[in-house]
Amino acid sequence: MVDIPTRSPVFRFDPSLPKKEVAKIRDNVSAIVLDGERLWLGGDEGTAIHRMTREVSGDFGTHVSFNLQDTLGLPGPAKEEIDIEGLDVDDGYLWLIGSHSAKRKKAEDDRSISENLERLATVEADGNRFTLARVPLDDGGVPVKSHGRSTAARLEGDASANLLTKALATDLHVGRFVPVGRPGGGPGGVPSKDNGFDIEGLAISGNRVFLGLRGPVLRGWAIVVELRLEEGANGMLTLGGFGQSGRQYLKHFLQLDGLGVRDLVIQGNAILVLAGPSMDLDGPVYVYRWTDALLQGADSLTWNDDLPKVVRVPFGETKDHAEGLSLVPGTPLSLLVCYDSPAASRIVGDHGVRADVFAVA
Repeated sequence: MVDIPTRSPVFRFDPSLPKKEVAKIRDNVSAIVLDGERLWLGGDEGTAIHRMTREVSGDFGTHVSFNLQDTLGLPGPAKEEIDIEGLDVDDGYLWLIGSHSAKRKKAEDDRSISENLERLATVEADGNRFTLARVPLDDGGVPVKSHGRSTAARLEGDASANLLTKALATDLHVGRFVPVGRPGGGPGGVPSKDNGFDIEGLAISGNRVFLGLRGPVLRGWAIVVELRLEEGANGMLTLGGFGQSGRQYLKHFLQLDGLGVRDLVIQGNAILVLAGPSMDLDGPVYVYRWTDALLQGADSLTWNDDLPKVVRVPFGETKDHAEGLSLVPGTPLSLLVCYDSPAASRIVGDHGVRADVFAVA
């Protein structure tokens, strides 16, 4: 099993940005996808997507940001984050997924005990987190509302829920974890860092959409939800059905040594799964191969013996949390991994950060 990167390319952010703005982007990269020479990055902050271009050296630069608030007609205010946790490119579209999670406020060391107890009892859900969307890319690699016959669209929903969370709210396995609006205000369900509902992986193949859940992990089993999306009314997407029953989703259970899904990448009929702890822990982190993922036609359960580990990803103490995964074209098969909360050793000057590339046996 591979555990040493073959190289560590640098992501160079816009040098005209103030250091504080760079840090907000650099320290919160949670999703990547490499599309030819273009690298797309998504993060925990704001409503923007970021694009870089591969340089001759193998590093990435020419950083440009695109705000998606108007392009997608997001349901929440501009100040609310999408919390982008997954990206993919398919058939000329850039796809993205928000976490769909509730969040518990953090305790802070400059606050009193009573203030921190109140914060730890406060659970919120930003409306823009309920985003599953596609954006067409024009010939210059710019995300636009329309390009030819391709149009931007998101899964139908508002600032409190969308069709996905409504469908899952009564599910036997995950329903109790899903954030749903409740009388008196505040989301129900379980917050993301409490082993609650938290989408962190996205992989697209035509109208098939695979969503990897960081949580919940149920008795050591991680979950991938599969959807089939269709064109809906008013420029929205809707959930298609599976089989004669017309079910709106499938569930695939993966025995990943008790870890949750951090990202997904399609490779032929397989899906490579980046997995790490579901809760607020540092590691371990592995990439598993789910060999026959795209051959599934019903709910499935795959045991650990059929999920070989192909990469052991390094992690740090409170730092270097692997969050994004993308294929790198070429031979041998390689994977690009990016990290949330990068260690000081990864930071390059005021505007750069190192990722890792692993060759997969």
